[in-house]
Amino acid sequence: MKKKILIHDVANHLDVSIATVSLVLNGKAKEKRISDELAERVLRYVEEVGYKPNQLAKSLRTGKTNVIGLVVEDISNPFFATVAALIEQKALARGYHIIYCSTNDDAAKTRDLLSVFQARHVDGYILALPAGVEEEVRALVRSGKPLVLFDRLLPGLLTNAVVVDGASGMYDATRHLLGQGYTNIALVTARAGQLQMASRAQGYAQALRERGLPELVQEIAFPQVPEHILQEMETFFAAHPACHAVIFATNYLGVYGLEALGRLGRRIPAEMAVVSFDDNDLFRLYSPPITVVAQPMEAMAEESISVLLAALESPNTEGTGRMVQLQLAPQLVVRGSSLRLTS
Repeated sequence: MKKKILIHDVANHLDVSIATVSLVLNGKAKEKRISDELAERVLRYVEEVGYKPNQLAKSLRTGKTNVIGLVVEDISNPFFATVAALIEQKALARGYHIIYCSTNDDAAKTRDLLSVFQARHVDGYILALPAGVEEEVRALVRSGKPLVLFDRLLPGLLTNAVVVDGASGMYDATRHLLGQGYTNIALVTARAGQLQMASRAQGYAQALRERGLPELVQEIAFPQVPEHILQEMETFFAAHPACHAVIFATNYLGVYGLEALGRLGRRIPAEMAVVSFDDNDLFRLYSPPITVVAQPMEAMAEESISVLLAALESPNTEGTGRMVQLQLAPQLVVRGSSLRLTS
């Protein structure tokens, strides 16, 4: 097996000090008055032998790993997968790598993941977290590590955040269905205790309250076996035959909802108008296409990584009260699933 080239091998071959090689590789040759000829000789030899600096040693020296920890609820969810890919693309362009993982909305698992990231000495965090980990996040803030919450806030915790105005998005969706003449409108949401879910439910409730109409809400526990989710939805729809319109609070509930309605033989939109919060490729391809409240995923990714990089480049920002909290507007995209058919 080929012997790994170490920094002292480079220094010995060139008959210079290890410090000189290190300064050249870290771009400090001119600052430390190392001649252009010597710097070029070091760089040329390093490329020739394929020397790779020890990243752990470098991070211990500089205090930086150029790694960002990204925590999401479920990386297989199209929303989180898309945002994660966009964040990674933007981070790589700025010289940072992303390590990401899923919490599955489990507070205990989340605590373990945050501990792993701390042990890896990541430079900063972009986090979509379940309730119940507020103390751990407060500890991260106190440690001076820059972080950004995205998609959802945590109760009683003030820090950098990039979220979507779920209340206004759900209000618009409910008003759209009311405008189509539907008055018995159900909301199927997650029983998760998350602030963004509560916000979406508030927008739905406000639109109905303005018209003096009752709410019809079904909460689904998550995570659980898919078949159990389908059975819960089938039971709910079967128990409310007068309900002819439904809004799903997330795209994964929307996907399950379409399957459950299909099992019941409920035609869309003739027998059930459908809207989902979050878009999904399936929704565009479905017949009829599904009306959605689309979240601005590229803007969420852009703002999240920009806020974090600004904090990383100005390390005193965190803890001085200069927080950035952005609320982005979603967009109602009307498609055939929510339009009342005319004879």
